[in-house]
Amino acid sequence: MNYKHPSQIERYQIHSLMKAQHNITQIAQLLGRDKSTISRELRRNAGCRGYRAKQACELACKRSESSRNASTVAPWVKEQASALLRLQWSPEQVANCLPVSHETLYQYVYADKTQGGTLWKNLRCQKQKRKRYASGLDRRGQILNRWPLSERPAHIEGRKQVGHWECDPVIGANHKQAIVTVVERKSGYAVIAKVSNKTAGLLSQAIIKALTPFEARVKTLAYYSGKRVPRTCVD
Repeated sequence: MNYKHPSQIERYQIHSLMKAQHNITQIAQLLGRDKSTISRELRRNAGCRGYRAKQACELACKRSESSRNASTVAPWVKEQASALLRLQWSPEQVANCLPVSHETLYQYVYADKTQGGTLWKNLRCQKQKRKRYASGLDRRGQILNRWPLSERPAHIEGRKQVGHWECDPVIGANHKQAIVTVVERKSGYAVIAKVSNKTAGLLSQAIIKALTPFEARVKTLAYYSGKRVPRTCVD
């Protein structure tokens, strides 16, 4: 589960619940948050006079702004952070001891890596480099020689001629079964077919079967779906 910072409203709720003598466990239950989230919020955003909502929001905002650019971190903070990271401390642990967010530390570590540094080797979790194919372009499910709608004749948009159809598959639960609706643009006449699986082959068969009785009145067909049935016009 990804960690999500408390919102401004939640910070005021935390402040009010603390004044009402609720403990961390009770506050977490009332807000539907994890106990560690409340504990971290109190530890990081409390001031000399304890936890106050307005001050907590200001501290969190300043920390967020500083995390956008690792170069804004004071040199002494970087020096101590680097020493702790080399001792195998996680950025989250370092952030609990120094005035810097763990997001900023990650940015600092990867900026150091691009400059030939080795801080990244001390991170406990290393991201696996994914093998990329086709120069990073995702070509799965692409249909070759398709005709984009931008090239469809302008007179079709006027809905003045019968024979131009639009198809829209509706995927069922668990992305298994599907219903294919095919509508004639001018008349609004529709035919519906059901397929047991959303594969391109089954969808194509269902569309052909549904339109066969109207073959003489099929001039173009536009598909509206993802990669398997892209937005395309065919004669």
